[in-house]
Amino acid sequence: MKLATLITGDGIMRAGVVLGQQAVVLGYPSLLALLRDQEGLERVRLAWQEQQGREDQLVPAWGEQARLHALGDLTLLAPIPEPPTMRDFYAFEQHVAAARAKRGLQMIPEWYQIPTFYFTNTSEIYGPSAPIPYPLGSEELDIELEIACVIGKEGKNIPVEQASDYIAGYTIMNDWSARDFQRQDMKLNLGPGKGKDFATSLGPWLATPDELAPYRSGSAATERYDMPMLARINGREISRGNFKDIYYSFAQMIAWASRNARLCVGDVLGSGTVGTGCILELGTAVHRWLQPGDVVELEITGIGVLRNTVV
Repeated sequence: MKLATLITGDGIMRAGVVLGQQAVVLGYPSLLALLRDQEGLERVRLAWQEQQGREDQLVPAWGEQARLHALGDLTLLAPIPEPPTMRDFYAFEQHVAAARAKRGLQMIPEWYQIPTFYFTNTSEIYGPSAPIPYPLGSEELDIELEIACVIGKEGKNIPVEQASDYIAGYTIMNDWSARDFQRQDMKLNLGPGKGKDFATSLGPWLATPDELAPYRSGSAATERYDMPMLARINGREISRGNFKDIYYSFAQMIAWASRNARLCVGDVLGSGTVGTGCILELGTAVHRWLQPGDVVELEITGIGVLRNTVV
């Protein structure tokens, strides 16, 4: 399934299920509310299965409150507009090596020991098509092409062998980065600060693990998805990578994030940037830093396209 949080034509926020160019609008006030109701989510899953191949009208299994709308008549928000927490990992080796090389640094052995992360801002979340305000005072705005998972059930000290069962689904993530701010942040040895907390885009929806099963191989620490990831700026492709090249699986990230800490339904875990997935890696000879008016499209096979314009 592709699950979404959306705004109806009369301005009401609801959870929805995307069916091609249509969406079933549910009675839940948000996708997060739906994920917190496991029995309700299972009923939605069964209705979705029954709906396959029947595009003319909704099957009764959706319930009396469900309505079918054209996708173009709805406004898609970030799947989880206000996540309880949001962690961003550093899980693609190619990106880490290239970013360190830009600073004249070699890889360090500690990176291969734990899937490290930082907490990022949950109050500046933007959905698909939402305009992204250029950060005041910056001159080096960058993209970061990432995939993120959303936690579907609460857990603490989760074994890596069970961690995939805690994933509600996957979405595209753009960890917008002000590189000039970030250079200042990193000199102080506390990790990303103002270089990261002004905007994060998520969307266009949440693709459940069964939706992506055709791309999956392995399990737990070895789980990988053969899903190309690409970035376009103003219609020109500048980056292409693949989810399968991730060094740490999401199961490993979840196991580490949940050590001595409780993960909650709706928590977002970002993968970190895929190799070549940002201007910092590519260099400004490939593409200049972003400017107001630039249209950024991030696309991941099996999920869709996350599109935003810088303003």
